[in-house]
This record gives sequence, C-alpha cells and structure tokens, in this order.
Amino acid sequence: MQKQANSRSCFLCGVENDMSLKMAWYEDHKEQQVHATVIVPEHFNGYPGVVHGGIVSAILDETAGRAVMLNSGKDALMVALKLEVTFRRPTPTGTPLTVIGWVIKQHTRRAEVVGEIRLADGTLTAECKAIVVRPPQEILDNWEAEKPYWKVYDD
Repeated sequence: MQKQANSRSCFLCGVENDMSLKMAWYEDHKEQQVHATVIVPEHFNGYPGVVHGGIVSAILDETAGRAVMLNSGKDALMVALKLEVTFRRPTPTGTPLTVIGWVIKQHTRRAEVVGEIRLADGTLTAECKAIVVRPPQEILDNWEAEKPYWKVYDD
C-alpha cells in the first residue's frame, strides 16, 4: 500500500505536533480504501479507558477527507460539510484501532464518503457518513505556506 502525505502541525497526522496522534494513512487501490492504524492514548479519553467522542469524530473526519485523495492525488484537499457519526460501542484507549475510509460518490468539488473504526478483531466501534467539499479559497491560500511540508515522511 502507498503511504499518503502528512503535515507538520495537524492534530491527527502532524509529525512536528507534540499533541498529534501522528497517524499515517495508506492507500489500498485494489479495495479502493484508505487505511490507518492508531492507538489513542489515555489522555484523549472521555471516560477512563474510552476515547472521547470528539477524538473519534476527528479521526473519522480526517479519514473521510483522505479517502478522496485515493484517486484524486495528495492535493485534492477537502473539508467536511456534513459529518454524521454513529457510535456503535465505546472505542477503547490504549488499543490498536484500524481506521478505514472509502468514497461512495465523487465529483470535482464534492464527495460522499464513509469511514469506520474497528478493533483488531473486526468489531465496529464507530462509523461516519460525510459530505466533503473543496475548501474556500482563503483556506487554500493559507495552505500555500504549508505545502512544502505536506509530504510522505518515513515511518
């Protein structure tokens, strides 16, 4: 699988952000999915031993945007217009989690995507349906300074 780019400061993938989960997504072109693995530390809990719902939502949000990059390239940046998260069961901290995302329907400026978080045994803990869109021009303009650091970093 081909690794996707990371940034310096992103909360989820930022390689220079001390608070980042330092996640990395990989492209599975055969299955038309993106995959990531993460262990969420206890300090991101809502209840002891349970990942805070906002963190679960953030992971799914990022996965939705990255699913679009699978066939559109690393610069096909999107932002969530709508994110509907369903929590199926508590997502545990300190446990390897598999995150998967794929596109349902894609257009130039908009896409419908799905994401899931699963335990190692395949149990679904949370899922999302999202509509992602191209960000406003002002966000893209601000992105220009970060572009040199938006790249694939070694594991």
